[in-house]
Amino acid sequence: MARDFDPSRRQWLRAGVLGAAGAALLGAPAARSWPGAAAAGADAAAPLRLNLNESSFGPSPRAVQAIQRALAEVPRYVTADQAQALRAQIGRIEGVAPEQVLVGEVLEALGQHLAIGGGGGEFVYSVPGYGALVDAAAPFGGRAVEVPLDARLHNDLPGLAAAVGPRTRALFVVNPHNPSGTLSEGGAFDAFLREVSRRTLAIVDEAYLDYRDDAARLTAARLLREGANVVVFRTFGKIHGLAGLQIGYAIAPLPLARELAARGVGSAHGLNQLSVAAAVASLEDTAHVAAVRQAVAAERRQWLALLGRLRLRHAEPAGNFVFFDGGRPHAELAAKLLERGVRVARAFPPYATWLRITIGRPEENAVARRALVEVLAPAG
Repeated sequence: MARDFDPSRRQWLRAGVLGAAGAALLGAPAARSWPGAAAAGADAAAPLRLNLNESSFGPSPRAVQAIQRALAEVPRYVTADQAQALRAQIGRIEGVAPEQVLVGEVLEALGQHLAIGGGGGEFVYSVPGYGALVDAAAPFGGRAVEVPLDARLHNDLPGLAAAVGPRTRALFVVNPHNPSGTLSEGGAFDAFLREVSRRTLAIVDEAYLDYRDDAARLTAARLLREGANVVVFRTFGKIHGLAGLQIGYAIAPLPLARELAARGVGSAHGLNQLSVAAAVASLEDTAHVAAVRQAVAAERRQWLALLGRLRLRHAEPAGNFVFFDGGRPHAELAAKLLERGVRVARAFPPYATWLRITIGRPEENAVARRALVEVLAPAG
């Protein structure tokens, strides 16, 4: 029978001191110091927060320094010049005009705008999935049109395309998908977006695409730059480690960007000094982003190796989390993992026995993998 969680054993695991059999099964954690990671973590006695796909690696040291400098500006509002400078910086990176950039966590505002302007309408998206945009449209008459994932837990591209009709205000696709982590890519995905965007606005949430080395090749921003009716959303809350500052951005066709700006979306008064300073510095520190990407990829391989040894069905992840079938009710598995100091994501119906676990720092993953092995150990 699995042993009860013992805080002293958790510290042992945190230090990476695994027995030979445990190390062979779980993979030994890499030794590396992550500046800013301590600030990103919680009290050592609290459960590991591997439930919201935050980055346990912390923000760029440059971003931390920028935040510290910006504290002196906290009494001041963000100026129009500061907001414009950030839009220009993002525009250069994305290859679009600054006027096409809307800074902020703007998905909800975009959903509201589309629903209000279209008398409600329909919003097509994959389920289970991240529904922030669709949920924001609902109070204004927006109706969700749900399309289940396909058998491989990918966005069902033919099903999504077929669901687009005359009442559709937008198609919303998360790529890589959340919660499955699967990636739609290549000619089929490009063809899908080109065809759908001729009939409705196609919104692509790429919150996790930065975890891919080839993000520039995969991003739907390429189609936007070609003139397609596509919006691309990104966030600083994942690989950049700035979830607590609530900042991201969208790049959009110019007419839509102007409509949203006229409603105040992305305005300087909607921003704050710390978020703007952190975003500017984090975008400049490409080495930190690359290091986090590499570390997550290494840990992801260890997670997949363990899932393979345990013979657990799983999706093919492209982000900073794994999604797998634990073979028992989600509530039971989540509770047992929490007893062992690991908090995992909520359930995602209809995948009643599946778990989503964020990939944290190596020492956190060692704790989580050991806990999973204990929870799934045969009774007796």
